[in-house]
Amino acid sequence: MASRKRNAQGSRQMFMPGFTTPKEVFRNLRNYLAGQFLGSTRDEVLLEELLKVLFCKLYAELGLAKPLDGVDGVTRAQNVRQTFACVRRDFSDIYGPDDELLLNPEAIDAILSQCAFSLAESESDPIGDAFEVFAGAESRGRSGQFFTPRQTTDFLVEAVAPTPGERIIDPACGAGGFLTSVVRRYAHMGVGADSLKQEAANLFGIDKDSYLVKLAKLHCALLSGGHPTISFADSIAFRGETDGQVLPELGSFDVVLTNPPFGTKIVAASADTLRSFELARRWRSNGNGRLEPTGELLSHVPPQVLFVERCVSLLRPGGRLGMVVPESLLSNKSYRYVVQFIQDRMRLKGIIGMPDALFKTSGKGGTHTKTCLVLADKDDAAAKRTKVFMAEAKWCGQDSRARAIPNNDLPAVLDNYRAFSSGKSFESSPLGFTLTASSIRDNVLCPRYYDPEIDNEADKLAETHDLVPFGRLLETGEVKISTGDEVGKLAYGTGTIPFIRTSDISNWELKADPKHGLDQETYDSLRHKQDVQPLDILMVRDGTYLVGTCAIVTEYDTQIVYQSHLFKIRVMGTDQRLNPYLLLALLSCSFVQRQIKAKRFTQDIIDSLGDRITELVLPIPRDERLRAAVTEMVKKSVYERVEAREIARQARIAVLGGTESAQVQPSAS
Repeated sequence: MASRKRNAQGSRQMFMPGFTTPKEVFRNLRNYLAGQFLGSTRDEVLLEELLKVLFCKLYAELGLAKPLDGVDGVTRAQNVRQTFACVRRDFSDIYGPDDELLLNPEAIDAILSQCAFSLAESESDPIGDAFEVFAGAESRGRSGQFFTPRQTTDFLVEAVAPTPGERIIDPACGAGGFLTSVVRRYAHMGVGADSLKQEAANLFGIDKDSYLVKLAKLHCALLSGGHPTISFADSIAFRGETDGQVLPELGSFDVVLTNPPFGTKIVAASADTLRSFELARRWRSNGNGRLEPTGELLSHVPPQVLFVERCVSLLRPGGRLGMVVPESLLSNKSYRYVVQFIQDRMRLKGIIGMPDALFKTSGKGGTHTKTCLVLADKDDAAAKRTKVFMAEAKWCGQDSRARAIPNNDLPAVLDNYRAFSSGKSFESSPLGFTLTASSIRDNVLCPRYYDPEIDNEADKLAETHDLVPFGRLLETGEVKISTGDEVGKLAYGTGTIPFIRTSDISNWELKADPKHGLDQETYDSLRHKQDVQPLDILMVRDGTYLVGTCAIVTEYDTQIVYQSHLFKIRVMGTDQRLNPYLLLALLSCSFVQRQIKAKRFTQDIIDSLGDRITELVLPIPRDERLRAAVTEMVKKSVYERVEAREIARQARIAVLGGTESAQVQPSAS
């Protein structure tokens, strides 16, 4: 591309507010092409043909080919075919000598007529929109990979702040989302067209999906006009899968930006490959509070673990990392050695928690896996930062039905992070707060675990309440705690004795599902072990949004079996301040529920509070009259509903002339 003159008419054709968006245009085009294109209706084929036309459109906008506006449809199609020959020549790394434009003149005209926006001058990334519409259905979820929302890629790129001349790599590049965010950043910085083309040579990507590799090359080439180095290879094995493949050199990159595949069931590497990774070995405590790798090789290591080590190895000393990881990697006990590895080899700068629905692409597609963004520098131990920036973004990306969310917390988080990085003050909130290195507990790095609003509320409550850790109540014997049992699906429906599951607890009541009733034999085998008594509290230990939900056992509920995902909590009565009704209110109050939300960690596909229940701080009122009033309110709430439930049960029996009919008294009214 020697000359890059702007086509004035093309550059004026921008999308303006109120007009159809590029994504809506591409949805319409996808449906049109699927119905009109003879030979294939596969999304990846349709996308490839669309991108050929868009490449030609870009050439015309830049004055490198005949104009595509102001001519009839047949002439326009002829000009596009002639232009594609130039594209094929200039980008021989993407298109082979036998590649042709397969669309008919009507389809070409439809694409250019509907795409009345400038590729060269666009403030957004219309090519990325095309990928999301066409390639999303084809590629989403391959080997645990999901397209990273543009708000996320742009945020990490701005936070890491690459500059022209730096070597940048994404070792799990997919369709090139991070690399194209870098290109857009450079364009917004005022980097000229010729320089932008040259900067493409400093962009590197690796992916083990050949289709996505081609998409990434096309994406970067269309935005930059240059030739990035994107390899079809395995980043973990660091082995090319094509002849003559030359992979980037370890330790040679200024910036790593990536969202690697994650999933415990994905086989990431062979035994031979695993031997080259420290994180593929079993780590054990050395007795001094640190974990150290042993010589024992693990048989299976999730890809997100291996990618952490690979990203560190790609960076030069002083290099910068921006990475998406599942939150479980930063919170679960089984991954504490990974957190220690990161802290030993990197200078942690920031951790940002992301919304659960970030990668939820549709009602059934995508994943609800909660993720975090990690920002770090590859510095030696002497340069460790004493403080880490943390934030928890509530709004970003899309909802669970793949609808765009208008709210976006990331700009505010980015402003706070920039202030932190430059040593400036900012107002502490969930969208930005600092944590000293000494405050990091048990190698847990997820931001919501350190929710600053909890400490702020605790300071206010301390004036009128005794803040008592639940663990202290256990130590003094004021409360006892246990968990239930699983009976197996074959026991469901064998009898009428309720099997209480997490979904059976609501509004302080037990609402047993009759489909899960157990027989007498199963109940008798567990009754002494479970020892359910009136005024015991059942609390959801594992699940999703129900974690922390509580119910109290009444005299009508003692003949039950409760599952292992529930805690049974019993007040022993040794502390006159506490009784079961007050404890039920305390466990359900907003202050404790916020703590529960902060302390429940993802394990596989469910959340668990686990033994972190001991960390909960209960705000017991010092005012005796207030404690008594709350106790009476809870007691009244529970028993009015329970009595109503029992009357309804008796009515169902009485209407058939059951033995309990004599107990039912008509209302005075």
